[in-house]
Amino acid sequence: MSLRYSGSYLSNGSVTGLNDPVTTIEYLVVAGGGAGGMSGGGGGAGGVLTATGYSVTSGSSITVTVGAGGAGQGYMSKSSITSGNYSQFGIIIAVGGGRGGSESVTNDGIIGNGASGGSGGGAGYGGTNSATGGVGGLGTSGQGNSGGNNTGQNNTNYGGGGGAGSAGTIGIASAYVSGNGGTGIVSSITGSRVLYGGGGGAGQYQYLGSVGIGGGGGGGNGGRFYPNIPTTNITSTSGLYNTGGGGGGVNAIYGFYNDPTSGNGGSGIVVIRYPSYLVPATSVTGSPQTYIAGKWRVYVFTASGTITF
Repeated sequence: MSLRYSGSYLSNGSVTGLNDPVTTIEYLVVAGGGAGGMSGGGGGAGGVLTATGYSVTSGSSITVTVGAGGAGQGYMSKSSITSGNYSQFGIIIAVGGGRGGSESVTNDGIIGNGASGGSGGGAGYGGTNSATGGVGGLGTSGQGNSGGNNTGQNNTNYGGGGGAGSAGTIGIASAYVSGNGGTGIVSSITGSRVLYGGGGGAGQYQYLGSVGIGGGGGGGNGGRFYPNIPTTNITSTSGLYNTGGGGGGVNAIYGFYNDPTSGNGGSGIVVIRYPSYLVPATSVTGSPQTYIAGKWRVYVFTASGTITF
């Protein structure tokens, strides 16, 4: 038979209240990040929610869902680029990051707006008939920020994906600069300081210009493909797994169908903790990492499951 240790920390360092049940917990819920756009903007970060004092009921099973990141694609499959998936702990739901804006499937001038989400995707190619570039997607209030716009007409400079801590930056056509991803936010719930929810950097059309850099918190960097000068090519990168970072966007040159793919969004994460003197969960599925960090009992879910206190 295993033994439990529990109690309540007093000012003198002693412990009381052995085997008290868990009634409130602290949580971090991060959704999957959106994929970067093709000819397009950076992917938006997954929504980030964190709070203390969340009430739980003894004996009730709580659903935990960890959202996957969105899927990046190459030129021929750009219509299949996706936003991130939601993450959930009980009734707490973080919204997946918006995909980066992309060139329209038929190249007919449809504006390449970024998708809205936890944080919005950055703007992409506005199409040959557009007066301006695309518009960044909107973030969800309390979870993230908007993606950056594309200020240039046609296939020029794209907006960075929004992050949990700040919006994606706007592409500057006159300087051949694509937008950076917005920054994420710091949490120490795992026992270490970690950044979550960085937006993806935007791709770049001009080989002389600069690609967007992913925001701190797992955002991927933008890329570019210029077949005439292959030494200038830069590969876009995916959002970091278990951070909800947005994927990096990449440019595409019409007619070159072997372009690289845009970056995938990073998967999300769900973390809960409560004082270690309280009893462990009575049932857990999904194989979370479980440990004691200082005075806290921590459960880190990187896959979906359940927990019962």
